Order: sequence, then C-alpha cells, then structure tokens
Amino acid sequence: MIKKIILTTIFNLAIVTAFAQIKDPFTPKFAKSPNKEKTAGGSIMLPELSISENISKAKDCSVLFDAIKAAGLVTTFESKGPITVFAPVNSAFAKISAGKLDSLLMPENQYQLSSIVTYHAIAGKVTANDIAKNIKEHKGRGTFTTLAGTKLIATIDANSNIVLTDETGGQCTISQSNFKQSNGMLHIVNGVLMPKPRVI
Repeated sequence: MIKKIILTTIFNLAIVTAFAQIKDPFTPKFAKSPNKEKTAGGSIMLPELSISENISKAKDCSVLFDAIKAAGLVTTFESKGPITVFAPVNSAFAKISAGKLDSLLMPENQYQLSSIVTYHAIAGKVTANDIAKNIKEHKGRGTFTTLAGTKLIATIDANSNIVLTDETGGQCTISQSNFKQSNGMLHIVNGVLMPKPRVI
C-alpha cells in the first residue's frame, strides 16, 4: 500500500514538472522582467523622465529624436499620455536609404514624417505582457491602433519574440521591453515601421 502511494506521488510530481516546463507560446521573452535592463538605446532610461526626455538622452536613438523634432512631436511625447512607444534604434534607420531619410527630415515632408513617427506609438501604458495577452485573445494575431490612426499587427514568433508588422508588410522585433516612462512605456525595436502613404 505504501509502495503504491509513493509511486502515485512520484507520478503526479512528474506530471506537474512536465507541465511546468511547457512554455506558453504567447509569453514573450521580456514579459516577466520589466525594466531589469537599465539601459535602452545605449543609455540609462529613467522612469521619472518623459518619453521625449529619455529618447533625447539615448545615444542609439538619436535619429529617432531627430525625426521626432522634425515632425514637431516633441511636446506630444512629453504629454501626460499615457503613451507607449516602439522606439527604433539608429541601426534600424540605417536600413532606410540615406537619401530617403534625408528627404523625410525636410520641412516640406513633415506631414509624412509625422505619420511615420506616430505609427510607432499607441495610447496607454502597454507592457509586453499586455501585447502578448492581446495576441493570445485574438488567436495569435493582435491588432493595435496607433496614434496615426492606422493599424499595427502583433504576433509572437518561434523564438518567443514579439513581432510587429506594418501596413506595407514590413516587420520588426521588440528587442528590449518594458521601460517605464513618466508618461507611459517604451519598447526598443530593430526596424522602422511604415504606414501606407496617405493622400492629403
């Protein structure tokens, strides 16, 4: 009888252990470690500063800040919000041809640049867990409305990375997540998202 109880206990423990080792496919890599990485974009991100202030101090986000300034959106990213920003690093912008990037930064293209910059922001304080929850609730394909009024698709790949897909089919991955800001949340991404061109 005692032997049977011991064998049953061992069997039950094995089942529990096995289930514990099964990873939820909707759990992204960084979802459970908010702000453990103190640096983002090559600099320390301080939660008491606004999104604009932290981006302006991040050396690897200098091109993004140039774009924010050229688009006239500094005050937008300083507002109370809350706002969640997917911040491309400089290497992400390097994937865009130099001529196109220079053109976007010109005053006459402010409207187009503004639509691109705000395409990287959504309303609310949205963590990686929130994104994963949205993906799970929508059968593996989450949808978010950006500040540009356009849609952004979120999925999780085989390596548990959150992948964002823009309106043109371009994709980028969240490489660092959950950096708290005084007016929202910031995630680092490795690509620049592009909305479909809008006719003025």
